[in-house]
Amino acid sequence: MPSGDIHNKPGLQANGMELPVRPNVSDSEGSNPKGSQKAQKNKAQKKENLSALEKAQMDDSKSMASDNIETGISQLPDFVVERNALFAELKRKHDAEVLEKDHAVIQVVLDLGSDKNGLPRPEMPVAAKAWESTPGSFLRHVDKEISSDVVVAKIDGKELWDLDRPLERGCRVSYIPFTSPEGRKVFWHSSAHVLGEAAECHYGCLLSHGPPVEQGFFYDMAIEGGQVVKESDWSPLESKASKFFKEKQPFDRLHVSIPNLKKMFGYSKYKMYYIENLLPPEGSTVYRCGSLVDLCLGPHIQNTSKIKAFQIMKNSSCYFRGDKEDDSLQRIYGVAFPDKKQMTEHKKFLEEAAKRDHRRIGIDQDLFFFNDVSPGSTFLLPHGTRIFNALQKLLRSEYQKRGYSEVQSPNMYDSDLWKKSGHWKHYSEDMFVLDVEKKKWALKPMNCPGHCIMFRHRERSYRELPLRMADFGVLHRNEASGALNGMTRVRRFQQDDTHIFCTQDQITGEIEGLFDFLKCIYGLFGFPFRLKLSTRPEKFLGDIKTWDVAESKLKDALNSFTASGGGQWELNEGDGAFYGPKIDITISDALRRDWQCATIQLDFQLPQNFELEYMTAETAVKGKTAVENEAPSDESATTPKALAPGRARPVMVHRAIIGSFERFMAILTEHFAGKWPFWISPRQILVIPVMPSVNDYVEEVQSLFKAQKMYVDIDLSGNTMQKKIRTGQLQQYNFIFVVGVQEKESRSVNIRNRDDQETQAKGELVPLDEAIGKLKALKKERRLVNAI
Repeated sequence: MPSGDIHNKPGLQANGMELPVRPNVSDSEGSNPKGSQKAQKNKAQKKENLSALEKAQMDDSKSMASDNIETGISQLPDFVVERNALFAELKRKHDAEVLEKDHAVIQVVLDLGSDKNGLPRPEMPVAAKAWESTPGSFLRHVDKEISSDVVVAKIDGKELWDLDRPLERGCRVSYIPFTSPEGRKVFWHSSAHVLGEAAECHYGCLLSHGPPVEQGFFYDMAIEGGQVVKESDWSPLESKASKFFKEKQPFDRLHVSIPNLKKMFGYSKYKMYYIENLLPPEGSTVYRCGSLVDLCLGPHIQNTSKIKAFQIMKNSSCYFRGDKEDDSLQRIYGVAFPDKKQMTEHKKFLEEAAKRDHRRIGIDQDLFFFNDVSPGSTFLLPHGTRIFNALQKLLRSEYQKRGYSEVQSPNMYDSDLWKKSGHWKHYSEDMFVLDVEKKKWALKPMNCPGHCIMFRHRERSYRELPLRMADFGVLHRNEASGALNGMTRVRRFQQDDTHIFCTQDQITGEIEGLFDFLKCIYGLFGFPFRLKLSTRPEKFLGDIKTWDVAESKLKDALNSFTASGGGQWELNEGDGAFYGPKIDITISDALRRDWQCATIQLDFQLPQNFELEYMTAETAVKGKTAVENEAPSDESATTPKALAPGRARPVMVHRAIIGSFERFMAILTEHFAGKWPFWISPRQILVIPVMPSVNDYVEEVQSLFKAQKMYVDIDLSGNTMQKKIRTGQLQQYNFIFVVGVQEKESRSVNIRNRDDQETQAKGELVPLDEAIGKLKALKKERRLVNAI
C-alpha cells in the first residue's frame, strides 16, 4: 500500500500551532533551466517547511499533556508520548523520501458528476505533479456548490483517497459528498477518531477500534481498573472534541511496516491482535489526528474543523471481538455532522425511528418476542405468524405464475458436503456444528449446496432449463451475540431462497424476469429500489472470458430495465463475489433508510464443484474429446471429471427478493409504523356492539367475515363503547364496525376506517353484503391504501 504525504493549506493548524504553507503546483514549472532552478528553490523551501512542521508535531504529545485541555488525567500516558514520537520520526523519514521522488507532470481529469438536472458536468483537465498535487488542491477550480460538501476523493472510480494525500499517477478524480453513503462513512469514521482522541485524553485508556456504523460511529476501549463510562462523562468528552475541532487537526497518513507497528502499538494487546491476525505482511497505514495515532486504513476528512456538530448518543459494555469469553470493554456511540442543522434533523429522525422501532411495536401488537433460552431466535406469536403467512402466500402465488418449483431440503448435512461446496473452509466458524456418530455435521446456513444435490440426483436435459428451485427452509447462522439486533439480525431464520439453473444463453432473460419480480413485490409495499452491479474482484475463480460474458449479460439486462423506465443502475467495479458477478438491490423505507434485502448472484463455481451437467441439444460427435474443467475452489474438493461431448454445465443463479422473512418483517413494521395494509394485517376488523342486546348480531357478523378468510375480532366485554373503540384504535385494526339496533335491523354495519378521520364518527350505514364484497376486493388486490 503506497504511503501518503502532508499537504497543508493556508491557515491549517495542528493542535493550535500555525503550520507553514506548502507552495502550490505552478502551471509554469517545467523542465527548462529556469523551471529547474525554481524547482530547486521550492525543494529547499519544502525541506525548511517540513523541518518546522516536524518540530511542531514532535512537541505535540508534550504540549497536549501540559496544555489546559481539561483532561480527566493529569498528563497523557507514556505509551501515548512514545507512540507519537515514533510516528513523528517515521513520518519525517517518509516525507524526506517523498521529496526525493520524481515529481513528474501527470494527466489528471476532474469528474464533477451530474448537475441538479441530472445532466453530466463537463470534465475538467488540471495541471498536476506526482507526489505533490492532491485532490484537495484542485477544489479551488471547482464551484463552491460542489466543493463545500466534499468529504473525500475517489480515484478512477474505484479507490477512495484522502483529499490531502498526494496523487502518485495520472488518474480521473471525482469527489464524494457527505450526502452520499460513502461520504457519511468517511466523515463518521474521522469523527470516531476524534472521539478516540478525547477518550484517550480523558481516561488514559487502551483503544480497541472505532468504526462508522449506520447512524454514526462508536469507539471501544478498556479503561484502567475496570472503570465504566458514565453519562456524566459525556459532557467532558464532547468539550474536548469541540476544542479539537477548533484546532483544525489534520489527518496525517503514514504506511508503517509490521515491525514498526509492533513497536508503535506494543502497549496494547488489542492493537497487537489486529496487527498479528488481520494485517498483510507488508504492513498497513496509520493516521495521526492531534494526540491520537491509530491503526487505520482510512481514508479521512482533511481536518477536524470540518466537523461542526458532535454528540455522544449512548454508551454500553461489549466484548472484544464480540466474544463473551474475551475482555469486557466500554463502547461509546456518537454522531457528527458538517452542519448543525443536520444534527437537528437527525434528532427528529431518531425520535420518529424510536416510535417505529419494530421491537417496541412487536411487543405492543403481540407479534413476537425473544427469550434467552434461544438467543437470536424469534418466538413468532399468532398475530406475527399471520404476517409471515401472508408474505409466504404472496410469494407462492408469484412462484406459480413465474414457473418456480418449491422444494424442501434437509436442515443438517454431513461436513463433507460443506467441504465439497467450499463453505467449510471459509464459513465453518459461522455454522452450528454438531458431533453425531463420530462425524461432524452442521445446520445449514444456506440452501445452495442442498439444491445442487437435488439437481444432480438424476439425469437432466436442456429441455428442463431454466430450472427454478424455491425453498422456504429454516436456516441457522452462528452470529456473534453482540451482533444480534431484534429481528434484523438473528441466528435462526427463513428466507425466500431460490436457485435457478440455466444455460448461459438464458441468463439475460432470467435476470430480466427477476427485475419484474422485484417491481411486483416491492411495489406492493411502496418501496423504491436501486440496482448496483458488482464486477470481477481481484481474486476470482474461473476464466476471464466467462466472467466477461456473464457481466455483459447482466449489463444487457440492466440496460433493458433502465430503458423500460426502471431507473438508472450503478456500477461497483471489483466488488463481485469470488465465484461470479452479482447485482445488489437496495430498498428505501418511509424514513428514507436504505436496506439491502434482495440479491442476484451468478455462480459458475458450485456447478463445477458438484459436477452438475445436463444433456445439450447437440448430438455427441464420435471421437470428440471431452471438455476440460477448471480446478475446484477448495483444496478438499476433488477435481471434477471432464465433460463428455453433448454435455454442459449449467449456470447457477442465487436469488432472494425479500431475503430473511424475519428481517423483512422488521423493515415492514418500521416502514408502516405498525399500521399494516389490510391484506397483510394481523388485525383486520374489530366488531363492537353498542349494547348487549345486539351481541348475537356481532357474532353473526364475525362469522360471515371469517368465512371470507378475514381476521375478525369482537369485543363483548363490559367496557364502555368508547373504551372499546379506543382500544381497537391503539391495536391498529384496519376497520372498526360499530353495530347497534339500527344496524341489526337493516343488516348493515357502521365502518370506521383507521386511516380516515372523517369516518371516526357515525356515518352512513353500509349493507353487510356490500361491506363483505368491498373488503374481499381490498384483500385480493393487495392494495396499499386502506380504503374501500
